Amino acid sequence: MAANWKMYKTAQQTTAFFERFRPLVQGADSCEAVIFPTTLCVGQAVAATAGTNIQIGGQNIYWGKEGAFTGEVSGEMLHSAGATWVLIGHSERRQYFHETDSDVLKKTQSALDAGLSPIVCVGERLEERKGGKTAEVLVKQFAGGLAGLTEEQFAKIAVAYEPVWAIGTGLTATPEIAAEAHKSLRGEAQKRFGEEAARQLRILYGGSVKPDNVDGLMKEAEIDGALVGGASLDPESFARIVKAA
Repeated sequence: MAANWKMYKTAQQTTAFFERFRPLVQGADSCEAVIFPTTLCVGQAVAATAGTNIQIGGQNIYWGKEGAFTGEVSGEMLHSAGATWVLIGHSERRQYFHETDSDVLKKTQSALDAGLSPIVCVGERLEERKGGKTAEVLVKQFAGGLAGLTEEQFAKIAVAYEPVWAIGTGLTATPEIAAEAHKSLRGEAQKRFGEEAARQLRILYGGSVKPDNVDGLMKEAEIDGALVGGASLDPESFARIVKAA
């Protein structure tokens, strides 16, 4: 269960969150809980979760190790701050910052080189869903952003299916719609990396996941977890989602 905080929470708010969140998920060891604060708060979050099973990740990296790239953060820098995960290719990165599938592949490779575990995001926009192009979009994004990995690299990533039309809109793909998309992605993984790699691949669903819909989503065999946005900002809310695993 992954929490994407996006551009929310100061360092003080981050510490306050974990003071409330830690006791709520104590003993909830049936899943991996990963929280993605802003880059400035990664160190604060790592310190606040020391000695727990809660893991911390970054929301984005640049693919270069170092250089004249003002404002960017490398995978090595993120790893040195204590992060173990990173989000790659979130729909907001694609939409607002024009990241391409090629960018996604380079960032994923860079993250793996730095010892980070990437969650690579894919998903279709509303007009693509209405046009019946969901499978086509997922095939394209998989081919451009993931198929270039080696088998060894692919074994170390997770994928998040996030239908863009369901992010922050209150709309949620039904469990059946989500499972269908996950099955399509797993099929692409099997074609490129083999049956065992496809079976081992963890595919998360992201798109207005809340405590009141997470149980239905998690009942689907194809759904291996959730990438949660707004509902992860409240410790009680996200703790309920973590326990749904």
